Amino acid sequence: MLDQRLSRLSLKVIQMENFLIKAESETNPEYGCWPESRPIEDHLRKGIINLDKPSGPTSHEIDSWVRIILNAQKTGHGGTLDPKVTGILPIGINNATRVIQLLLAAGKEYVCLMRLHREIDEEQIRDIFDEFQGKIFQTPPLKSAVKRELRVRTVYYADILEIDGQDVLFKIGCEAGTYIRKYCHDIGEALGIGAHMAELRRTRAGSFVEDDTLTTLHDLTDAYHYWKEDNDESLIRKCILPMEKAADHLPKVIIRDSAVDAICHGAKLASGGILSLNADIKKGTTVAIQTLKGELVASGESLETAEEIIDSDTGIMIDVKKVFMEPETYPKLWK
Repeated sequence: MLDQRLSRLSLKVIQMENFLIKAESETNPEYGCWPESRPIEDHLRKGIINLDKPSGPTSHEIDSWVRIILNAQKTGHGGTLDPKVTGILPIGINNATRVIQLLLAAGKEYVCLMRLHREIDEEQIRDIFDEFQGKIFQTPPLKSAVKRELRVRTVYYADILEIDGQDVLFKIGCEAGTYIRKYCHDIGEALGIGAHMAELRRTRAGSFVEDDTLTTLHDLTDAYHYWKEDNDESLIRKCILPMEKAADHLPKVIIRDSAVDAICHGAKLASGGILSLNADIKKGTTVAIQTLKGELVASGESLETAEEIIDSDTGIMIDVKKVFMEPETYPKLWK
């Protein structure tokens, strides 16, 4: 009875979050699990850490250390940071390593200290920053993992926080794949005096931000030992978040229990399996497909707008791209 009330509550929450309701249904408490209520072993197997990367080690080294600390089979990070760069480095554990891929294309935010090669009037600096917003052209630096060819990236905002002589502290929100080191270099070129990136910290990656979930390697080590030695799960649950967190930045499509296992076996999502969805979904939008309990089933590409999906009675609405839930988590109700 409590689980049924929770499922109805979830529909009310959905309605308050700019969702369109296509149909109503209840979820069977005998199958699946609310992400926050998973048994601790499952929680770790399907967990993501909002890790605060220190300066010095590579992202690959951080991966390895987390794997050793948690005695995990595998780990994976959501967006590489250079060794000297600090800040948010989401780490997926075991099953969640595939989910972490959803963050690779998510927007990022950084706080950067740029060093100008000589002093210049502050007004000129602010004028150039205004020009370096919106669509910008970048060629990846020599030391990069991608092909060096001109490409377009979007800078959503670039706010100057402080100017002190030749030092400019600014916050920048940008599309994935934007090189902040190159951004500083190009601003220096535009000013005609040269500039370079002195320090950099990532403050957001998708839905991961600098909040009370931000965890250091020391925090993680202590939490794991408290769990193993004292059977205290409280700290490890604070340090490790459900894998669904990695999809928080994506629009949601909520499906019936009866549609879950078909999706897990590779089926595309048809109109009849959809209960509700974000109102701002357009054709081609990448969406997260979730159960009524909030579990992440898969990600996919919308073939129609939200309004068209609501009005449809038949047909394939979502082209499923990646499946994250194991088959037979929910009963097979398809032929």
